[in-house]
Amino acid sequence: MNLEILCREVVVLAKQAGTFIKTEAGKFKAESVEFKGLNDMVSYVDKTSEEMIVAKLQQLLPEAGFITEEKTVVKTALQYNWVIDPLDGTTNFIHGLPVYSVSIALKEYEELVLGVVYEINQDECFYAWKDAPAFLNGKQIRVSDKPTVSESLIATGFPYYNFEKADAYMNLFKDLMQSCQGLRRLGSAAVDLAYTACGRFDAYYEYNLNDYDMAAGILIVKQAGGQVFDFTGGRNMLKTRDVIATNGKVSQELLNKVLFAFRK
Repeated sequence: MNLEILCREVVVLAKQAGTFIKTEAGKFKAESVEFKGLNDMVSYVDKTSEEMIVAKLQQLLPEAGFITEEKTVVKTALQYNWVIDPLDGTTNFIHGLPVYSVSIALKEYEELVLGVVYEINQDECFYAWKDAPAFLNGKQIRVSDKPTVSESLIATGFPYYNFEKADAYMNLFKDLMQSCQGLRRLGSAAVDLAYTACGRFDAYYEYNLNDYDMAAGILIVKQAGGQVFDFTGGRNMLKTRDVIATNGKVSQELLNKVLFAFRK
């Protein structure tokens, strides 16, 4: 398999899905929203986008299975599985806040080998494949070189259900509020990771995520020279559902803060 050729085809597909989403944003109505759970919203835009993506990926790699947010297809395979969030940042989309993206990753067995994140409103496509650099709209990107948390701009995400770790999260938030240059919450984990990969953020952390929220972004950060790990410092982000991504220089300092906050 030529991962570079496949990745570039997925970039085209992600942009096509993004064009559909952006078109629908101009005529979207609140009554189209459905609730999958507490504060967990979905619309026909998410579902239609996913169906478009799945149909074209099936043509590109017929033997692959799918792990998708909206479950429009239920199929897993032994070797290759696509991991898809057709609209990461649905709440932003519904409220007209222009930070949302298409996220597509490919796993070979348990290894991420391809990732594409298309931030729709900025028309920025971040992508990478195994054993290659990471790119933004055709130009190679790298993580930042900030050496300390005190010099860093850090992204996070707020939990919108499963609040059992909320106190620990707020302890960490308070610590970082006082010890870094700023905290940001954009509302799309895929975008947060992509922005870490290109150096706009120096680090990012969040818990209670799903694999389709972060799979593509994780690979892009790694291929851009960054480090990604879970809240224990391990590499099981897709299973533990929490993630820390950094430029590699602030990893230990940020991990220490996370460990201290979540073990209180």
